[in-house]
Amino acid sequence: MRALIQRVKSASVTVDGNVMGQIEQGLLVLFGMHKEDHAGQLSWFVEKLIHLRIFEDDVGKMNRSVQDVDGGILVVSQFTLYGDCRTGRRPSFIHTLPPDKAEPLYNQLVVELRRKMGEAKVQTGQFGAEMQVKLINDGPITFLLEQA
Repeated sequence: MRALIQRVKSASVTVDGNVMGQIEQGLLVLFGMHKEDHAGQLSWFVEKLIHLRIFEDDVGKMNRSVQDVDGGILVVSQFTLYGDCRTGRRPSFIHTLPPDKAEPLYNQLVVELRRKMGEAKVQTGQFGAEMQVKLINDGPITFLLEQA
């Protein structure tokens, strides 16, 4: 599993002109799954996303989590995080978890985040849809989170 995390002032995701999810201050999480990933890895990601201290405190240090700043999380499925561009001119997606297996994991991640943060604090896109994502990156602060 990989998550590209961006600290944002605001973010939204739209499908066919309809806003599916939006947050103000918080985290935009682009979430991709490897073909060998499984549900047992999700709790680690949930804890990291909720408790990762990447928001500034009163003296400008990254000492606050998304919970500490009462922020939201917008989770967007992103299979291309496992696109392999090392050879050829077209990305290979042989390492990406197939959609029929990825969608339940994605949904479980969202359920666990909502259980810990509250329903309103966790927004999503639409799995498998063509989405447009808008964001104002705060910093810019962007991290790649990957379980070893």
